[in-house]
Amino acid sequence: MILAKDPCGFVLPNPSTEYSSSLDTISTAQAPTTASFDNHEFRLLHITLKVGFRVCCAGCGPLNKLPGLLKTFQEVSSVQIHHKSSQVEFYLKESSVLNEKNLVEVLGRRAPQCTFEKIAFGPGFELIVDGDASGYTTGYPNGVTGVVKIGKNSILVNYEPTVIGARTVLSHPFFRNPILAPRSPPLQISKEKSKLRKLVLVSVLSAVFTTPVLVLAYTGEHIYNEVRRGAIELALATVVQFGIGGFFYKTAYKDFRSTGKPGMDMLVVLSTTTAYICSVSAYISLALAHPFYLKPFFEVSTLLVTLIMAGKAISAFAHQKALDSISMESLQPSLANLTTGPEPSNEVLPIDVRLLEYNDVFVIRPNETIITDGCVISGESEIDESMVTGESALVHKTENSKVIAGSVNHSGILKVRVSRLVHENTIKTIGDMVDEAKSSKSKIQDTADLVARHFVPVIFTITLAVFTIWSIVGVLVHKKSPADACFIAASYAISTLVVSCPCAIGLAVPMVVAIAGGVGAKHSLILKTSQTMEIARKTTHVIFDKTGTLTEEKVSVVFEDYSKDKSEHIASIIHATSAVSVHPTSSAMVAHFNEGKVDCAPLEAATFIPGKGVEAKLDGEVVRVGNPYWLGVEASPAVLEALRRNLSICCISKNDQLLATFGLQGRLRKDALQTIKELQRRSISVSIISGDNEPAVQALALQAGIPSQNTHSLCNPSGKRDYISELQKDKSNVVLFCGDGTNDAIALAQANIGVHMSGGTEVAQDAADVVLMRPSLASIISLIDLSKAFHRRVLFNFIWCFVYNIFAVMLAAGAFLVFRIPPQYAGLGEAVSVLPVIFVAVSLRWAEF
Repeated sequence: MILAKDPCGFVLPNPSTEYSSSLDTISTAQAPTTASFDNHEFRLLHITLKVGFRVCCAGCGPLNKLPGLLKTFQEVSSVQIHHKSSQVEFYLKESSVLNEKNLVEVLGRRAPQCTFEKIAFGPGFELIVDGDASGYTTGYPNGVTGVVKIGKNSILVNYEPTVIGARTVLSHPFFRNPILAPRSPPLQISKEKSKLRKLVLVSVLSAVFTTPVLVLAYTGEHIYNEVRRGAIELALATVVQFGIGGFFYKTAYKDFRSTGKPGMDMLVVLSTTTAYICSVSAYISLALAHPFYLKPFFEVSTLLVTLIMAGKAISAFAHQKALDSISMESLQPSLANLTTGPEPSNEVLPIDVRLLEYNDVFVIRPNETIITDGCVISGESEIDESMVTGESALVHKTENSKVIAGSVNHSGILKVRVSRLVHENTIKTIGDMVDEAKSSKSKIQDTADLVARHFVPVIFTITLAVFTIWSIVGVLVHKKSPADACFIAASYAISTLVVSCPCAIGLAVPMVVAIAGGVGAKHSLILKTSQTMEIARKTTHVIFDKTGTLTEEKVSVVFEDYSKDKSEHIASIIHATSAVSVHPTSSAMVAHFNEGKVDCAPLEAATFIPGKGVEAKLDGEVVRVGNPYWLGVEASPAVLEALRRNLSICCISKNDQLLATFGLQGRLRKDALQTIKELQRRSISVSIISGDNEPAVQALALQAGIPSQNTHSLCNPSGKRDYISELQKDKSNVVLFCGDGTNDAIALAQANIGVHMSGGTEVAQDAADVVLMRPSLASIISLIDLSKAFHRRVLFNFIWCFVYNIFAVMLAAGAFLVFRIPPQYAGLGEAVSVLPVIFVAVSLRWAEF
């Protein structure tokens, strides 16, 4: 396969094809063989499994126990749990005990509360096929990486887009004219809506059976005698308890079996079952003409189940609405207008965006959303990128301009060549990073999990104490019989069990993380970890790289000196070596010599050395382009002159002989001065650390208002790391480093918070904790403010959970004597405790940054 860059700088497969083949192209590639793998006993495989059982919080279920389970297998390593997508990812070294074939079966036996489904590599879509879907799961075409049966006549097809196109897959004779299934909503939103529908249905059904019980309990004495009325209530209560509420027993048992500890559902089971059994006992004694002090109270258990279900439905509704509000996937259009040629008269065909292929050309009309990342090949327009980058100003686009998915076209008509497919475009990338932040755990989340894990045992202990105390009070103080005293004590114990809820504690942090991640993305801040949200508010030192970070990306050559007469040969060497690096200095050199339309010299073994420059060979001679100290020419007159002018310097040598010296100058970013002043106003130390020469760094620091003692020049990558490490020796310091280049990657990784400027290298982006989608330093202020808002809401949630559970338990336990929570109304506790947590998290959407 041929790879090359298009005029916009994207790497594309098969760029020689001006337009993709016609829509009815059919691949004749043969089906792959898997037999070649069977002879290899050991293989290291990257496995992703979809987990079929998912719960809402750490105190409720087994998802968080999966890493411990998987680590018991010596074949498994590097386990990661993705909570939002309910996926577990790890590496598997196959053996006779555990391998790709028996993986799902073995894990299913060890974790019966979960179902596992292996996810194939590559993008995919659902197809409705003719005949049994099982017949398509083997022998599929080359380039298709997996086919999974998901229904009687439906399959999920995954493919490698650099090998086979989506439309080629769809039209391949192997699938026998399938129908592309309707596009599903984002996985998490779809699951939440499905969960909500089920909860609403069950709640309504429970209410239908509970209503007659309530009517009979409060007005039935005028219709039936007590025994007949009790029989009807018993029948209805049994349906509610074991029919509608039966799943509580299953989930409580599976949870306890997998974790060894009782969960929230165990509280529900014990409380409702206790109320039911007490009522049955009271009814039996009534039917035998030996009634207890308390009459049957079937309305308690039925109303408990109904209100608990209603509380879960209300919480699920609020949670689903919160997810809807921050969904990045909602920015992705569903249809693309594909053109079949470069001329205006060529046909334009609307197709599903899932069927786009590399090098396709689509048309964007005014007020339409950009389908996916691409390069403009014709047309001119103004684009609104605010939904993705947060930048409100319109961006002018013309031929060879990059456009990003989710942005909106305003005026002209554009033809755009596809550079990235939907599964890898900017919207998807941002969404994935936000999801990773949601699934990552911070220290404060660990604290919440610890509290949630011990919550249920503590409530059990309190409940037992409540029952014991009220039993003793009933016999010794109120002079009740032991049976009557136990019945009264049981009502207090039931209220105590039900009213307490660890779900709010479990959601206190993840809910705010989820909303904060989405809010950050809409303000051009992509936070990779929740830990960053937690500590950014504590920032004490902000360190900027100089070139391309404090200065604008575009640097200009303002001084040049040649050791010999300037010749085309020297210019071609300079151009070629500079083109190897994506550093702003190299880009400026390339732009400088592009003006003269100079061809590149044929280089060999060109290597970019971070913090130094580029080294290559030309006709067996060593050519270097980089800083004068690396080349050993810092004392040359030309270099000294450039230093005198406070310029950044780039030199070229051949076999250690200086050929040329260039002085470059970059402008301070427009918002740099204001951002630095605001940081200093907040008592945050601001520094510059650069590989550039000292005069150039000092000159920029003077413009930016940074004290000269906070500037550090001639720093290589390890020097930047060492400086940050030295600051971190004081444990109270939280260091934020902002950079954009490959030479900043080590410093980005070393800092407590690494911030990557948009437009930098992928190496730097991978090392960073935060990615700025627009090149604005003001986003650092937004990051700190978002962190403070995040912390305030998490703190409120913890305080609310503590206060709620203290007072709710005291009310339910009868601590206030006059006021108490009756057992039948304690079921509303989940909604009362969880809803404020969700509302406080959602309020981040309206916060000002």
